Amino acid sequence: MDPAIISIIIMFALILVFVAVLFSFIPVGLWISAWAAGVRIGIFTLVGMRFRRVPPALIVNSLIKADKAGINVSTNQLEAHYLAGGNVDRVVNALIAAARANIPLPFERAAAIDLAGRNVLEAVQMSVNPRVIETPTVSAMAKNGIEVRAKARVTVRANIDRLVGGAGEETVIARVGEGIVTTVGSSETHKAVLENPDLISRTVLNKGLDAGTAFEILSIDIADVDVGRNIGAQLQTDQAEADKRIAQAKAEERRALAVAREQEMKAMTQEMRAKVVEAEAEVPQAMAQALREGKLGVMDYYQLQNILADTGMREAIAKGTVPNNQEQGR
Repeated sequence: MDPAIISIIIMFALILVFVAVLFSFIPVGLWISAWAAGVRIGIFTLVGMRFRRVPPALIVNSLIKADKAGINVSTNQLEAHYLAGGNVDRVVNALIAAARANIPLPFERAAAIDLAGRNVLEAVQMSVNPRVIETPTVSAMAKNGIEVRAKARVTVRANIDRLVGGAGEETVIARVGEGIVTTVGSSETHKAVLENPDLISRTVLNKGLDAGTAFEILSIDIADVDVGRNIGAQLQTDQAEADKRIAQAKAEERRALAVAREQEMKAMTQEMRAKVVEAEAEVPQAMAQALREGKLGVMDYYQLQNILADTGMREAIAKGTVPNNQEQGR
């Protein structure tokens, strides 16, 4: 084959490769689609998106969608939101849904809601179609001590203005539960709550529980009311049992103290008896010493013995018994 023909073929192939690479980098197809849809965007802007690592297809499709819906957004706004980590497609869909529902929602607020981690499209849909939040069963006690169990359904609508920084569903559920407890607790009897369950709804709704939250409470409906335990009687029983145990503990303490005192008195008595016995054992020795030293005469000794014998006889007569030696003497 002629070398000139080979050179032409190689040159043509290189041109084809260059054109393919060029068209893969330059989104000409997107540029044509944008112009066909009436969105004016420069080809160099699309190339710049490639360098900024922004997907041109996402930006162009979002621009086309917003333009057809009559929403004025710019390329820079969409690019900045994407680079900030936001969901461009969801924000544009939320803007379109808000415009159709006549809800004022500028792009900056929608982008802020999206960057805050909330689903802005779901919030717009909830503004149009309110959602029902069902609270768990809340137990409360009336003044007569009867437990009342209530379950409520809270109809809420998203508040677009408070989505950034507003509290979520958990706060609403907690506040409604607190309102139920307060309302039931202020009732004189549980029958008043059972007869007028709407009393809970009115009282809780008038408290303004949606303040500082991302929702607007439309209605609070009591789904179920039931009577529980007699907590007052149970508390009284528990208190009586506790008082009984305290009294038993105090009685046991007094009994132990009395036993300790009795044992102490016995020990003191035994000690005194031991001292008496010890002293009595020293009497004969003292008398013998007195006799030896002449401090006590024989007649004094016999007189002392007579006194002791007379004392013993009187004690025996008082007890109704007579010593054997006296009976033998008689």
